[in-house]
Amino acid sequence: MKHFIAIVLLLPHLILGQYSITGRFSPPEDYKVVLLYKSNPTVSKYINSAEIHSDGSFKFELDSTVTRGIYKIVYAVPQEDYNFDVIYSGKEDIELTFNPETGVSFLKSFENKLLSSYANSMSRITQSIGEYYRKGSKDTTALRAIFKIQRETQDSFEKAAKGTIALDLIKANKPYIPKTYVDLKAYLNLLKTHYFDAIDFSNKTLQSSSLMEAKMLNYVFGMTASTEDETKAYIENTDTLWQAMASASLEVKRILLVDLWQQMVDLNKEDVANYIGESYLMDIAVSLNDQRLLNGLIVFKDTSLGNEAPDFLFNVTKEGKTGNRNLSELKGYKNYIIVFWNSNCSHCLDEIPKLHDFYKTFQKDSVKIIAIALEDDNSRWEDLILDYPEFINIYGKGKWENTIAKRYGVRSTPTYYVLDKDKRIVSKPEHFEALEEWFSSD
Repeated sequence: MKHFIAIVLLLPHLILGQYSITGRFSPPEDYKVVLLYKSNPTVSKYINSAEIHSDGSFKFELDSTVTRGIYKIVYAVPQEDYNFDVIYSGKEDIELTFNPETGVSFLKSFENKLLSSYANSMSRITQSIGEYYRKGSKDTTALRAIFKIQRETQDSFEKAAKGTIALDLIKANKPYIPKTYVDLKAYLNLLKTHYFDAIDFSNKTLQSSSLMEAKMLNYVFGMTASTEDETKAYIENTDTLWQAMASASLEVKRILLVDLWQQMVDLNKEDVANYIGESYLMDIAVSLNDQRLLNGLIVFKDTSLGNEAPDFLFNVTKEGKTGNRNLSELKGYKNYIIVFWNSNCSHCLDEIPKLHDFYKTFQKDSVKIIAIALEDDNSRWEDLILDYPEFINIYGKGKWENTIAKRYGVRSTPTYYVLDKDKRIVSKPEHFEALEEWFSSD
C-alpha cells in the first residue's frame, strides 16, 4: 500500500515533468512570441505558444502528450515562411539559439546536433569538390580522394544516426557520389540524373519535414544551365519532379506542387505556373474535390498576361440615364486601367488621387479608368467618387465576395490591371509607381 501511494503521488510529476525546448532569439526586440506545431505529412497540429522574454529566451514544457516526431517553431508571419524544424525524440531536452542571419543552432539535443553536424560536414566536402573543378585541376587522384571522404562521411553519419528520426533525413540528403574520376560536365549531369535517388516520397518523416520542399525547389530552380531557356528548363525539371514523386499520395503532391506553383507566381513566371496548373494541379484538385484550388488556378490563368480580360457587366449613367454595359463593349481607347480599391483602405486613399492626377496627363481618349470599389456599403463611396467624375466608377457590393473581384482573383486593394485596346491584359502593376513606370516605358 505504501508503494502504491508513492506511485500515485509521483504520477503527476511523471506526466508533467517530461522534457522541454528552450532557446534564445536575437536580436530579442524583434520577437514577441513563438508557436510550436507538430508536423504531419499533410497538416500541422498546434501544440503551444511561448512568450519571448526581454533577453530573447523562451521555453516550451513538453508533457507526455507531446510525442516524438518533427516539430516546427514559428516565429513570425506568414507562418509558412518564418519557421524551422526541430526533431523531438521524446528522450531529451532541446536547447537552441536563433538569429535570422545565421539560422538555428542547437546547443543541446543529440539528434538535432547530429543532423546539423552532418549538414556542415557535407557542405564542406561539396565546397572542396567545387573548388577542385573551379581550379581546373588535373589531379584525378585528389578528386577520387574527395569522393572517398564524401562516401565515408555519409556512411559514418548514417551509422551514428541508427534508430533516430534524423536517420531518414540524413539518408534522404545523400548526394550522388561517383566511384571514379569524372569531368565537370559529366559530374553535373550525374548529379541531376540521380538527384532524387535517395528520396522516398512516401516516407512519413520526410513528408513531415521541410526537406522535400527544399529539395524540390533546389532541383527546379538550381538544376538549370545558364545557357538554357529558363521557362523550358523549369518545365522540364517540373516534369522530372512529378515522375520522382510517383509514390507520394495525391495530398502530398498537392502540397508540394501548390508551393512550387506559388513560387512561380511570385516570380512572375506565369507560363510555368499555368503549365503546373494545367498539367498537374487541376487534375489533383478534381480528384481531391478541392474546388478552392481549382478555382484559384482557373482565375490565375484567366488573368495572366496576354489573355483577354474577364468580361463583366456594370451600371453606367450617361445624360441622366442609367443602363448596363459590358467591359467588352468599351471602345476607342488605347489602354484601359482597371483598379480595385476600397474607401476605407489607406493605401487606396493615397493612390487613387494620384491615379486621377496621372489620368489628366494623358491625351484625350487615350486611356479609360474603370475604378471598382469593393465595399460593404456605398455611403462613403458615393461621396468620394464625386472627385473622380472621369472614371467609370463601379460599386463592388460584397467586397471580397464581389463577383468581379472573384473573377480577377483580387485579394488586396488597390489592385491594378492594364489592358490594351483589345482588352488583353498587358500589365499587372503591384502599386501606383509601377503603373506610372509602365506607361512611361511604353
